[in-house]
Amino acid sequence: MRTRFAMLVALFLSFFISMPAAHAATGLHVSGTKIVEANGTPFVMRGTSHAHTWYASQTASFAGIKSLGANTVRVVLSGGRWTANGAADVANVVSLCKQNKLICVLENHDTTGYGEQSGAYTLDQAVDYWISVKSAIVGQEDYVVLNIGNEPFGNNATTPGWTQATSSAISRLRSNGFQHLIMVDAPNWGQDWGFTMRDNAATVFAADPQRNTVFSVHMYGVFDTAAEVTGYMQSFQSAGLPLVVGEFGFNHSDGNPDEDTIMAQAQARGLGYLGWSWSGNGGGVEYLDQVTNFDVSSLTSWGQRLFNGANGIAQTSVQATIYGGGGTPDTEAPTTPGKPTVSAVTSSGATLNWTAATDNRAVTGYDVYAGTSKLASSSTNTVTLTGLNPATAYTVHVVARDAAANTSPASATTAFTTTTAPPNGCTSTYKTTNSWQGGFQGEVTVKCTTAVTTWKSVLTYPSGVNITQAWNATHTATGTVFTFTNAAWNGTIPAGGTATYGFIGSWNGTGTPPTPTLS
Repeated sequence: MRTRFAMLVALFLSFFISMPAAHAATGLHVSGTKIVEANGTPFVMRGTSHAHTWYASQTASFAGIKSLGANTVRVVLSGGRWTANGAADVANVVSLCKQNKLICVLENHDTTGYGEQSGAYTLDQAVDYWISVKSAIVGQEDYVVLNIGNEPFGNNATTPGWTQATSSAISRLRSNGFQHLIMVDAPNWGQDWGFTMRDNAATVFAADPQRNTVFSVHMYGVFDTAAEVTGYMQSFQSAGLPLVVGEFGFNHSDGNPDEDTIMAQAQARGLGYLGWSWSGNGGGVEYLDQVTNFDVSSLTSWGQRLFNGANGIAQTSVQATIYGGGGTPDTEAPTTPGKPTVSAVTSSGATLNWTAATDNRAVTGYDVYAGTSKLASSSTNTVTLTGLNPATAYTVHVVARDAAANTSPASATTAFTTTTAPPNGCTSTYKTTNSWQGGFQGEVTVKCTTAVTTWKSVLTYPSGVNITQAWNATHTATGTVFTFTNAAWNGTIPAGGTATYGFIGSWNGTGTPPTPTLS
């Protein structure tokens, strides 16, 4: 993953090449444009990257990644640019992958930005590293993919440089007895905006005597439109060459990648994808953490999108057949969620929390009901109900569901009564629109049943919360009680109309930001 990339200005062009027949392969291997297991079952990577070389003690991450439905983890290793991961450490990583039924993509991060970033290793040096840890991975071809080197050239890559170095690295690995499926990263910090990998992939593929190489593109700001995403994917499929999205995010310093198209097109085309990254990001891209502080119960908004969103990991991942998966229909329902607890009751809403359900694969969401009427849905074990009637009693329960549409038994019920609407007929509804470690962004909608010319709402937070910035309203604070009044231009609300304001807050906790009590 890279923090600076040149912006793409050219449209992607398709290319058509006839490829030689694949040689026999051991374990995971290429078949046409697909990755298949030794038994011929197609395997589509769905997972994330874990920065093991910098956080070697965070071994619980493997279980956490699996618990959210992943079938693959890409593990960051180093041969000496950072603290080296020796053969014993790599063997333990492979063991952790196998214990958690994950396909293990091992990548050498030392090559990142070669030719542009000081200290970067060559692909030839990366091969030296793989040879040094060969004892840890030989015989593991059913479980391990060998990603030779991460983003092995910066933006100064030339066609001969990448093509020759990558072909040579593959040849050296094969001559040293490696039978694994090999993954090779694109130049231009992985984004291939110069199309060096796209236009020379056939040459590199032919350099592998086993024809067992898959190409990996990293999709960040270069891939900020649907046309760019689909064009690049289509070019490899038209050429009959295998491709995976080895890294991608929802945002980046070089632009805003189109993660929705990346995930949807990967699913439609049967291509693997691996999000960046589980936790521990720095250098200004901390927003790419999928969980906070390696805590699987503290998903960030990016983590929620990747694991539980449309075309996400929980919905589309299928466990490898080597672990007993491989598309077997999922008929097992999630367990019963805990009884919901209620807080922050207003005249039009309330916040519910409950103990999460579990599932043999992954829980993808929850539905909240009052009797047979569905009040809300959530991808996590909390939800803020809105649009309720004032001074009304509600009895609610929760049902969990998984990607196969299996539903759990209903939870125990909880009863509460909304408060009476304020005299001016206005109610406030709150939602958290974004969050990060130590901070969050909130939004409040003020809705009035009768016409008003001024309005206010009061948010009461627990200790440790501070509001540092607001827009479309002015605010004052008394401790953690924050009073918002209309701005000069939005005080008038017609009957049935709304006004919305937002703010930035900080808090000293971890996980999901606290929800205020509104009045």
